[in-house]
Amino acid sequence: MNNKKNVGILIFDDVDILDFSGPYEVFHRTRMSDGIQSRLNKKTAPFRVFTVAKKLENISVSGGLRIKPDFNFKESPKIDILLIPGGMGTRKLLNCKVTIKWIKHYSKKASWLTSVCTGSLLLAKAGLLKNRKATTHWGALDLLKEISPSTKVIKNKRVVNDVIITAAGVSSGIDMAFNLVEILYGKNVVSDTAKYIEYNRSKKIVVN
Repeated sequence: MNNKKNVGILIFDDVDILDFSGPYEVFHRTRMSDGIQSRLNKKTAPFRVFTVAKKLENISVSGGLRIKPDFNFKESPKIDILLIPGGMGTRKLLNCKVTIKWIKHYSKKASWLTSVCTGSLLLAKAGLLKNRKATTHWGALDLLKEISPSTKVIKNKRVVNDVIITAAGVSSGIDMAFNLVEILYGKNVVSDTAKYIEYNRSKKIVVN
């Protein structure tokens, strides 16, 4: 398929595994043609998914799993959909000027800006959630409000879409990815993808 959308996923030490791997699976498995056979190749895949980190070095994610990013900040290709996951590692990144600057830079270039869990804290730190509705992991709702006082923090919803799409904790990133796939390609594509990975979608979504 021509004109694939680039999905760039930020990764960092102590990022939560499911925060990025859940959405990665959704975008990676999406096909414009129905059925199992379409997943045997990438001919009808609308997304090209890759990871980006500050440096091209092994990342130790939650649980100690080590992975190597596809690109570093300087070499990252164009990003159409920028995904900022969460995890305990976000606390250190709140004070990382290089990372916050990178997020600001690519947020201006990307067509879609998304976060999972405490990834929204980094968006808030970058000033991107001002006067918007947003959510985060239930344990960081107060911190999100503290970082961005003008943000209307939404509780008890898995996905909040107010131009920027934010998801609550961990597994809700899967629902966020499906929400975006549906926006871009419709219910048939998203339903077939959900069926393929055997996932029951949540309906707890706020859309402005």
